[in-house]
Amino acid sequence: MTSVGIIGASGYTGAELLRLCAHHPDLDVRVATGDSQAGARIADLYPSVAGAYGDQVLEPTSAAICDGLDLVFLALPHGASQAMVPELWGRVGKVVDLGADFRLADASLYPTWYGEAHTCPELIADFAYGLPELYRDEVRAARAVAAPGCYVTAASLALAPLVRGGLVEPTGIVVDAASGVSGAGKGPKATTAFCAVDEDFTAYSLLTHRHTPEIEQNLSRLAGVPAQVLFTPHLAPMNRGILATCYGRPAAPVTTDDVLTAVGKAWADEPFVVVVDGSPSTKATLGSNTVHVTARADDRTGWVVAIGALDNLTKGASGQAVQCANLMVGLPEATGLPTAGLFP
Repeated sequence: MTSVGIIGASGYTGAELLRLCAHHPDLDVRVATGDSQAGARIADLYPSVAGAYGDQVLEPTSAAICDGLDLVFLALPHGASQAMVPELWGRVGKVVDLGADFRLADASLYPTWYGEAHTCPELIADFAYGLPELYRDEVRAARAVAAPGCYVTAASLALAPLVRGGLVEPTGIVVDAASGVSGAGKGPKATTAFCAVDEDFTAYSLLTHRHTPEIEQNLSRLAGVPAQVLFTPHLAPMNRGILATCYGRPAAPVTTDDVLTAVGKAWADEPFVVVVDGSPSTKATLGSNTVHVTARADDRTGWVVAIGALDNLTKGASGQAVQCANLMVGLPEATGLPTAGLFP
């Protein structure tokens, strides 16, 4: 068994990690921390996993409590992992960070997009970028992984075959995406209270959303030249889900058959990417670690459209982290991860 710690288990992504690890045949959660809920029984905080965790309680967060663990998941707010990671080196075998602290290869981007300088830029190079469908070999060989979030995963996997294959231009890409409210985290906020989100649909972080440079980083690497993305996120009145609708200009004349064939070939052997002929649905991905994608070419307007849907807490966060962990510890990549969603 692989001994595991979940730092930040009291939040939504932490709860999803607890759920996934409970069904995993090799990941044994020895430590779960949550400063705001320290001392509380996991079963009391999240009755949905009561059958798996019995009387286990959430501990106060510290590096020392993780001594000797094979792998630690960090499910913390942005900035907290930068303080935690240097203390974990030498104490634990491997680290998977679900936050954005080590996702951007260029540390100089953090002040612009996250409002503060990175406190340990020298450690960024130690982290592989945790999108296995694109960077599997790097994840497998890494001692530390920065797992991407929900918007970035949906947009990157929808667009990757088209950008990598030279079917669309890497500049002038538009990504419009909608997220369920759980993507904003568990903490109470006026903008995510029931009365604020129910029967509403709104865009936010116009032109400034912090996932923009991360999408551009992925597409630039795939294209071999700098990519440029206009990204607009939206908040939808649903608990879970991401739907990313992405638009690009074709590099040469293409048909819908061309783009669908490219997407199908790219993801044919991937267990967690489903290519659909129809329009992807967030409900179809609920509780699963799969991304549903499709693509179209519009002769009338000259645009190519690529769409991706996923569960923001599973493939968009905790499921992806477990997928990376499987690779890091030498397990089959799909171990313990659901490919089928819940319905209704």
